[in-house]
Amino acid sequence: MATYTATLSWERGSQPFLDQRYSRRHRWHFDGGIEVDGSSSPHVVPLPMSATDAIDPEEAFVASLSSCHLLWFLSIAAKAGYVVDRYEDAPVGLMGRNAAGKLAMTAVTLRPRVTFSSAGAPSGAALADLHHQAHASCFISNSVLTTVTCEPQP
Repeated sequence: MATYTATLSWERGSQPFLDQRYSRRHRWHFDGGIEVDGSSSPHVVPLPMSATDAIDPEEAFVASLSSCHLLWFLSIAAKAGYVVDRYEDAPVGLMGRNAAGKLAMTAVTLRPRVTFSSAGAPSGAALADLHHQAHASCFISNSVLTTVTCEPQP
């Protein structure tokens, strides 16, 4: 079993706290040394307490699903003999009320656009199967209750 970690840090500094007007900007530290600014989404906590130039958990959730699908897709395509030249996705996550009435990411739609080398691209059915296999293999989508769909783009 593998373990994955990150460290998050936030400091109040001299800003007031009890009035709920403190900055939600914080720092994500990853094991390879990468550091990223995080914040609440301005859709959840209004500006200026949120930071639009930082990653919010909802964006990270959507990107994580997309990244996992991308990595599995590349591996499966290579094993099937297809040479991928470019893979681009513009995923969209939808926040809404779930069946229990709680706010949740209720749907994520992946919209990958894949370009194959001139040596040959899969047929439409084969491409759909590659995406189906990637989705079925993705650790992240297998870990969440959110409905995750994939809509490959031409």
